Amino acid sequence: MSRETMDLNSKKAAVLGAGNIGCSIASGLHASGVFSPEQMYLTRRRTEKLGSFKEKNFLVTSDNLEAVRNSDVLILCVEPHQLNGLLDEISDFLKPEKHILISVVSGAKISDILKKIPSEIPVARAMPNTAIAIRESMTCICSDTTDKTAIDITKAIFDTVGQTQVIREEQMTSATALCACGIAFFLRAIRAASQGGIEIGFNSQEALAMATQTAKGAASLLGAMHNHPEYEIDRVTTPKGCTISGLNQMEHGGFSSALIRGILTSAEKAEKLY
Repeated sequence: MSRETMDLNSKKAAVLGAGNIGCSIASGLHASGVFSPEQMYLTRRRTEKLGSFKEKNFLVTSDNLEAVRNSDVLILCVEPHQLNGLLDEISDFLKPEKHILISVVSGAKISDILKKIPSEIPVARAMPNTAIAIRESMTCICSDTTDKTAIDITKAIFDTVGQTQVIREEQMTSATALCACGIAFFLRAIRAASQGGIEIGFNSQEALAMATQTAKGAASLLGAMHNHPEYEIDRVTTPKGCTISGLNQMEHGGFSSALIRGILTSAEKAEKLY
């Protein structure tokens, strides 16, 4: 059976470098039903940090080669400075007729990866965020080949854990800043809103719950209605009202420009990580 008709449920996947994002990916793929715990290898030097996954019957090991030999889909989740060492370690064990390689390593281009492994190996890049653990990730994916195998399989996997968007590889650094780093930016905004709630009289738990649901509602509204944010803002603001007063005060404080500058700074940093 070719990779193009691969039944993922009959295959095994390996998350090589199961740190925060790797564990989030594993949790999401398990929750989606694409791979059962018995079909997923998680590798990490300190395997004791993966105890909760081992209890759920994930295949936990510190041996990358064991995971590679026994898996079909390899998801690289190591830190950028660890990537070359990992590729050198597994290169001789990669089989073009067997393996698909998906890299979530920030800053590492497909051409960089192909310098270290057999050129026939299908390679794709994916940039999810930690919301993948609850199947709500925004994952951007790309490949540099006309062979759609890597893209099709990568999209089939990540479609089960949120939304995906196929982009050009030169846009992946921007996707890192907007989506992967971006989830922290939105979390910080929710934290700030909850602190404002405390200032006006709610306790911390009440304020956080209210801010969280309000943020979720705002995002869901845009997703469902497909309107521009300013259209929905205009529906809330009234002449001499309290909403426009609050918005204007935030803009005087640089709210929008600070967020934009943060995204630009993260993109510049992501470009230099590998």
